[in-house]
Amino acid sequence: MITVHHLENSRSQRVLWMLEELGLDYEVRLYKREPTMQAPASLRAVHPLGKSPVISDGEVTLAESGAILEYLVEKYGNGRFVPPPGTPERLRYRYFLHYAEGSLMPLLFMKLVFNRLPERVPWAMRPVARAISAGADKTLLGPQIANHFAFLESELAERDWFAGPDLTAADIQMSFPIEAAAARAGLDGKLPRLKAFVARIQARPAYKRALEKGGPYTMLK
Repeated sequence: MITVHHLENSRSQRVLWMLEELGLDYEVRLYKREPTMQAPASLRAVHPLGKSPVISDGEVTLAESGAILEYLVEKYGNGRFVPPPGTPERLRYRYFLHYAEGSLMPLLFMKLVFNRLPERVPWAMRPVARAISAGADKTLLGPQIANHFAFLESELAERDWFAGPDLTAADIQMSFPIEAAAARAGLDGKLPRLKAFVARIQARPAYKRALEKGGPYTMLK
């Protein structure tokens, strides 16, 4: 039995979705966030970094969303949710599987940190913090994030999914940053393909079953 150490309202929702798409039996061990919104210390008993997601599968304990999705597809997929080796689709699959957390999420996380900066400092410093936050968003983060989302919109111009014509683990990996962006800022009229991508994934029966298993998923704002 696979065990998913699942932090509420987090990236680990993708792992539940992957397991549902694969039709595997699994157990969810739910961890509640601290008032600070950080993961509880009890997760360190599972993995030294105390982060989620983590899965246990027999003697294997594995962290990191992308590594977990690759492991599950390679061990249990029987050729599903991954394009054939040696194809252009396989290269796109590998790229987006790493791009989601390697390139896109750091920018979105930095934006979240700067947006929250004014509320995390003493009141006397808040005008300065607001100015720093606005400046970072205007000159650095905003333009870069806009460039990334224009790129992603263009990638869906000729196909419904990021790697090719079919859903793959790369799409499941990409779902979190795109849903996060949609929840925090919306996908305006210039990004209709990304908006349709979110609608497609959220309409999948396996996605809905994963939500039932994982609990409320409001995408932290």
